[in-house]
Amino acid sequence: MDVNAAVAAAAAIAGLCTGVIAMLAFRWSERDQARPTRTSLHTDAVLPPGVDTVLSVLRSSAVVLDESDSVVKASSAAYALGLVRGGKLAVEPMLHMARDTRRDGEIRQVELDLPRRGTGRGEALAVSARVAPLGSRLVLLLVEDLTEARRIEAVRRDFVANVSHELKTPVGALSLLSEAVMDASDDPEAVTRFAGRMQIEATRLTNLVQELIDLSRVQNDDPLEDAEPVRVDELVAEAIDRSRHPASTKQITMAVGGGGPGGATADLHIWGNRGQLAAALGNLVENAVNYSPARTRVGVSARRVSAPGGDLIEIAVTDQGIGISEKDRERVFERFYRVDPARSRATGGTGLGLAIVKHVAASHGGEVTVWSSEGQGSTFTLRLPEAGAGRERSSNGPDRVDEDDDRPYDTDPNAEIPAPEVLP
Repeated sequence: MDVNAAVAAAAAIAGLCTGVIAMLAFRWSERDQARPTRTSLHTDAVLPPGVDTVLSVLRSSAVVLDESDSVVKASSAAYALGLVRGGKLAVEPMLHMARDTRRDGEIRQVELDLPRRGTGRGEALAVSARVAPLGSRLVLLLVEDLTEARRIEAVRRDFVANVSHELKTPVGALSLLSEAVMDASDDPEAVTRFAGRMQIEATRLTNLVQELIDLSRVQNDDPLEDAEPVRVDELVAEAIDRSRHPASTKQITMAVGGGGPGGATADLHIWGNRGQLAAALGNLVENAVNYSPARTRVGVSARRVSAPGGDLIEIAVTDQGIGISEKDRERVFERFYRVDPARSRATGGTGLGLAIVKHVAASHGGEVTVWSSEGQGSTFTLRLPEAGAGRERSSNGPDRVDEDDDRPYDTDPNAEIPAPEVLP
């Protein structure tokens, strides 16, 4: 009995100890969970009430620094720009600004160019940094990305400079020619010659002003406000008719083909603004004629192709001209850019035609691409939504067509266009 009593007493004592230990462990766990962590001290106890919410809705990148220059709070945009690394502000000029503001309480602002992370192209990231005190110990840094705004401003500045230069050329020529006419008033032959030159320069000036107006219109107007189904064969006929005289002068043969069986294009329709579409295709055909040597051929082909978002209409304009080098291919759609400025002067080009084509294609939910080989010719291809799918596709942008061949169809200037209609 004594042995059994001793065993029972020992078991009771062991159970009591286990219970005490478990209770102490539970209390310790609760105390540990209630203890504020370093993160909660920074975000909850240190930041003034409501600041966290305000910072989360700001468009600018936001960083809050404490008295030891440690990052208390940083937005995701600040990490994306590379402002914060390892819990520290990684931009030294901004860190100096924060320390000065903490010392005297003054608000500071500066614009900086920062290296762009991960591109390896040496491009600078333009930012505007503003530092202000936040309470007695914290400093708030707001950083706004100005890169895109600066790019747009540079484009606008270049555009104004280019327009000024392009306008001065024909205006200056007209001024000099008018003086020459006055000086040669007693020489009818010279007056006739100078008057002819004045007509050429006046025409160039008129074309430049008109294309500037057209470019402004396609950039600002919504083509789908007055959209309608437009027949492709009518667009092609209008574009060819526009270049018929210069083509005839250079003895250039113009051929039309594509579409469905038998080369018909009457069943192809595009949804969009008829005037803008006609201007875009007319510019492509006019360029093909202007940059083609005499006694060559310009082909215009159209067809329907399948795409994930709906059928597309492809219109390709192929020439046997001088071609475009690889380095120029990416820039031919820029305003005032000319592959050969001297030749463009001779043909009366303004450098705005392809820019208008690009804007018209984009505003109609399509795209324009180019294939070219120097000395062999070029093919410009318009891809636009077919009527019926245009409304759905206009807000989503173009869907690219996956073709087995990287080159557009009928890019070979010597290839036969299906069932061509040869026009004089």
